[in-house]
Amino acid sequence: MEYYAHIREDGEKQMVLEHLTNVSDMAGAFSKEMLREICRAAGRYHDIGKYAPAFQQRLMTGKPKFEHSACGAIALDQMSKNKMEECVAWMLEYCIAGHHTGLPDGGTKSGRGYPYDGTALYHRLGRAPDYTGERDFSAYQKDVPLAIPDAAAMMQELLRAKDQTEMLERYAFFTRYVFSCLTDADFLDTEQFCNPQKQRGLSADFAEVLKALNQKLSGFRAETPLQKARQRLQQQAFQNAAQSDAPISILNMPTGSGKTLCSLKIALQKVLNNTGKKRIIYVIPYTSIIEQTAEQFEQEFGQYADILQHHSNYVYDTDPEEQADDTVSAAQRRKSATENWDAPFLVTTSVQFFQSLYHYKGTGLRKLHNMADAVIVFDEVHLLPVELLQPCLRGIGYLIRYLNSEAIFLSATMPDYTELFQRYLPGIPVCPLITDRTDFAAFQKCRFHFLGMTDYDNVLEKASAYPSSLIIVNQRKSAREVFAQVSGKKYHLSTDMIPADRSRVIGEIRADLKKGVPITVVSTSLVEAGVDLDFSAVFRQMAGLDNILQSAGRCNREGKLQKGDVYIFETEERVPHTLEQRVRFTKAARQKCPEIVAPECIETYYRQFYTFCDKDEIRSNTIARDAAGIDNLPFRTYAENFRFIQEDTVGVVIPTDDTAKALLAKLESGKFSVRRKLQRYTVSLRRHAFSKAAEAGILCERNGVFVLADMAYYEKETGLNLEHNGDLLWDGMFP
Repeated sequence: MEYYAHIREDGEKQMVLEHLTNVSDMAGAFSKEMLREICRAAGRYHDIGKYAPAFQQRLMTGKPKFEHSACGAIALDQMSKNKMEECVAWMLEYCIAGHHTGLPDGGTKSGRGYPYDGTALYHRLGRAPDYTGERDFSAYQKDVPLAIPDAAAMMQELLRAKDQTEMLERYAFFTRYVFSCLTDADFLDTEQFCNPQKQRGLSADFAEVLKALNQKLSGFRAETPLQKARQRLQQQAFQNAAQSDAPISILNMPTGSGKTLCSLKIALQKVLNNTGKKRIIYVIPYTSIIEQTAEQFEQEFGQYADILQHHSNYVYDTDPEEQADDTVSAAQRRKSATENWDAPFLVTTSVQFFQSLYHYKGTGLRKLHNMADAVIVFDEVHLLPVELLQPCLRGIGYLIRYLNSEAIFLSATMPDYTELFQRYLPGIPVCPLITDRTDFAAFQKCRFHFLGMTDYDNVLEKASAYPSSLIIVNQRKSAREVFAQVSGKKYHLSTDMIPADRSRVIGEIRADLKKGVPITVVSTSLVEAGVDLDFSAVFRQMAGLDNILQSAGRCNREGKLQKGDVYIFETEERVPHTLEQRVRFTKAARQKCPEIVAPECIETYYRQFYTFCDKDEIRSNTIARDAAGIDNLPFRTYAENFRFIQEDTVGVVIPTDDTAKALLAKLESGKFSVRRKLQRYTVSLRRHAFSKAAEAGILCERNGVFVLADMAYYEKETGLNLEHNGDLLWDGMFP
C-alpha cells in the first residue's frame, strides 16, 4: 500500500515519507544546533498518523473523521525510555500532538485541576486504545522507526538552572522553539506542494541602508546649543556601541534627541559587523507611533530594503484588477512574510512580538525561530506592562542566550531595570550607551508648574493665553467634555475615533503648527509618545511620572522658545484604577526630588513602583507557577492569559466614508480579506458597552463583523459617543 500525505487539486499526490523527510530536514535547518536533532525528530514523526488506513480513506473520500496529529505523540509515549529520553519525549509529544491545534496544557493523569475539554496532552495520550484495530498506524515503522534523539546539550542547560522555576521556564521556551521550527516547516512544505506558485522572499541591502542613513544624519544642522547637544549625545551612543560587545544596550536619551535614527544606525552596524546577524526587528508599543516610524523608514530606505510592517493598521491585500502585477506580487510576498517573519527588516508592535513569543498556536509561534540572529530594538520600553515584565525580560534573555540575538532598549524615561535584569537575565552583560548626561540639560526646554487641585475652566483659561496648547486628560469622556468648552480652532484625539480619523487629525494639527495657526488640542494619553508634535504649552492631568515627562516632550519640542510651559493639574474626577498607584508614586518621588526631570527622580519613581508591584504582579507571572513538572506545563492556559491589552473589547466598524462602505460591500460579497482593511475604520468597545449598544439596536452584524448602524452616534471630530443626545443609558460607559 502507498501512503499519501496530501493530494493537490490537479490530482498530484505527495507521499507521507516524502513529507516527513522534507519537514524533518527543514525544521532541522531552521534550528540552532542545541535543539536541531529534536527538531528533526519532531518533523520525522509529526505525521506518522497518516499511515493509518482510516486517514488514507479520509484523504480519498473525506470520511471518516480521523485525528492523525496525536498518533506520533502516542507512539512516543508508549516507548520505554530512561529519564533523559523521557524529558525529550515529553517535548516531542507536546509539539506533535499540538502541531495543528496548538501546544496543549499538559494536564494530569487524573484530569483534576484542569478544565476537562479533552485538549490536555494527558487526555490525548490516554486515547491510545482508540487507535487499535482498523485504526492501526503501525505501518510507519517500516519507513520511520522511532528513536529518541540525543539532547545532552539541552539537558545541561536545564540542569544549570538555579531553581525549579527557571528550569521549567527554559524547558517551556525550548518546547515553543521546537514547535516553531516544526510548524513553520510543516506549513511551508505543504504550501510548496499544494501551491507551488506561491511567492516568498524579501531582501535588504543593509550597507546601502546605512549609507543612506549616514547621509541623512550628516545633513542635520548642528548650530544651536540644542542641535549641538543632540549631535554629541548621538556620537556618544555610536562610540559606546562600537566599543561594546554586550548583547543588551540601553539607549536612554531625552525626547527630541533623535533616538529612533540613532538606534537604527547602531542596529545596522551590529548586523554589518557581525556575520551571524541576519535581521533587524523594530518593536514599537503603539500603532500611532509605528505608522510614523515605518513611514519614515519607508521613505528614507525603502529603495534599499523590503521593510515588512506587521501591525493591525497595515494591509498588504491588493486587488489584482486595480494594481500592476509587480505591485500585487510585492504585496503578496510581504503578506506571506507576516506569517512567519522570514524578513530581514521588520517593524512590528509589542503586542505582536511578545504574544508571538508566548503563543500556543502555530499561527503565532511560527515566527519564534525567525527571532533568531536578530538585532531587536525595543522603542519606548518603559511602556512594557508591569505584570508582563518577568516573561518579557525572560523571553528577551532566551533570544539572546540561545538564539544569538541582541537587544537595544530605548526610552526618554528609562526605568532602572538593574534588579530585574539580575533576576531574569542573569549573566547577560548590559551596556549603557549614554554614560555622560551633561547634554541632557540642553533638552530641558520647559518650565514645570504644579497647579494642584483645580477645574477645567481654569485650565482652559490658562491654555487660551498660548498660541498653541495641548491638554491631555486621563479619560475619554473628559476629553469630549473639555473639547466642547474650547473656543477657537480646536482638535480632539482619543481612541473613540477610528484610526483613519486620528491619522487625518494628527496631519491637520501638524500642518497648523507648522503654519503658526493658533490651536488647542484636547487628547487622551495616545499623543504622549512617538507623535511628533510641538506646542507652546502642555497641560497634563496628574498621572504617572513617565506620562508627565512623555507629555512634556510635546512642548517646545524643537526649542524654538526659550522655555515652554508644562502644567500638571488635578481635578475632582476619580483617578482611573490603572493610574492610582502611578499617581501615588509620582507624588512620592516629587517629594524626594522636586526637580522631576532629574534622573534621580525617575529612578526613585520606578524603584518604588516596581517594588510595590513585585510580589503580586511581577514575580507571580510565570508558566511554572501552576506546573509540578515538565509533563503538566499549561502552555495553552498561560498563552490565553498573556495579554498586553487586558480590556475585554469588541471591534465595531464605523462606515464614515465611501471607502469604508465599499469595503463592507466587498465583505458581504464574500471577500473576507478586506476585514484587515476595515480595521482603519474600527473602534473598540468594552464588552459591557458593546452589549448595551447591541441591545439598543444601534449595532448590526454584517458577515461576521459588527457595524455601527446609527451614524448619529459618531462624529468625525470626537468619534464614537454612546451618550449621544444626553441619553443617560450610556452615562459612564467610557472611563
